[in-house]
Amino acid sequence: MNVGIIGSGGREHAICYMLNKSKKVSKIFCFPGNAGTSSIAHNISLDPDNFSELEKHCIEKEIKLLVVGPEKPLVNGIVDYFKGKSIKVFGPDKLSSRLEGSKIFTKKICQINNIPTSKFKICESLKETIDYLRNSNFPLVIKADGLASGKGVYICKNLKDAKIASEEIFNGKFGSAEQILVEEFLEGEEMSYFIVTDGKNYKFFGSAQDHKRVGEGDTGKNTGGMGCYSPSRLLNDHLELKIKTKIIEPTLKAINEHGGVYKGFLYVGLMIKDGEPFLIEFNVRMGDPECQTILPTLKTDLMDILISCCDGTLNQSKIDFSKFKSICVVLCSKGYPEKFENNIEIKNLEQLELLENQNIFHAGTFKTKTGIVSNGGRVLNFVSISEDFLKSRDEAINLIKKLNWKNGYYREDIGHKVIKI
Repeated sequence: MNVGIIGSGGREHAICYMLNKSKKVSKIFCFPGNAGTSSIAHNISLDPDNFSELEKHCIEKEIKLLVVGPEKPLVNGIVDYFKGKSIKVFGPDKLSSRLEGSKIFTKKICQINNIPTSKFKICESLKETIDYLRNSNFPLVIKADGLASGKGVYICKNLKDAKIASEEIFNGKFGSAEQILVEEFLEGEEMSYFIVTDGKNYKFFGSAQDHKRVGEGDTGKNTGGMGCYSPSRLLNDHLELKIKTKIIEPTLKAINEHGGVYKGFLYVGLMIKDGEPFLIEFNVRMGDPECQTILPTLKTDLMDILISCCDGTLNQSKIDFSKFKSICVVLCSKGYPEKFENNIEIKNLEQLELLENQNIFHAGTFKTKTGIVSNGGRVLNFVSISEDFLKSRDEAINLIKKLNWKNGYYREDIGHKVIKI
């Protein structure tokens, strides 16, 4: 079967890599892909939100399955567009995708269904927000309602910070804003928990801890993710049962009652406090860089999982992961997440020798006639799996040092909470 993958980041390269290993996949096409996917798939440059143009390519290339990597096409209704056509789409429909597309929608789902989450207030103007903030306790969290590429979240230590955050959101930093979300600040430790679902059944699809802050020791500005380790050190049978029964199952039931059809990955962003899980956010796709960290440990054919979800037969599938410890270290452009330069040549990349347990997934790269250049803030993902986290991290960092890209920046402490030196 020919498969199309939508997206251009490290997550999509990792999905492409795993599907390329399947004997059930004939050809892979990436829309638009990157320099990494170009070595194992056919890259086609087009806007993934132009669904009619995408459909033309699918018909022409005889693509029978589309795998949607990023959230925007899902929120914009790509699954609904292809419904009833001869092309399967792996991902939730437009209504279900509101779990990520609107933080306020998700909070209301939590409120109605008693799903544990932080206390919150929905404000509909800058004046209402500031009036509420004047009588609030700090720190607190302010969030843009819609999609913000993982950057529309402010942790505010005082009223001054909160006013700046509110003004930026209402002034359109993340697009038009009619509402804003003010949340209680939850203390604890973050964890990402993943499932895959066919709309009726769901199965565990890995756990991880992402490092979102740009600086060592989890300091500095928020990013899309500087690195990740999997599995999470926090997960145990008792906690997992609570995550399933208190958060995942009530959410999937609520979506079904709303008339949604949820087929795809669900990313459950959690805060663990005193052994109890609290929902921070849902993402309606695999995380990035969590996807790059988890997928190399998957022992089951990914294609089988995707098809079973589309066909509603996930209950017949068995999903196995290796017991190894995986770490991903992200190599960024200097200056990220603020201003950075693109089109900087990355030499030596194709000369690096990788062991069987190592991967380099391209995130922000572009292939020119003369070589590979940077094309984004997060450029390359260095992944290693081994019997312990320290060895995995050392191997990933050694590869970065061998590359010796002078325009790069990375964190050396990914996994510091699970690595004891």
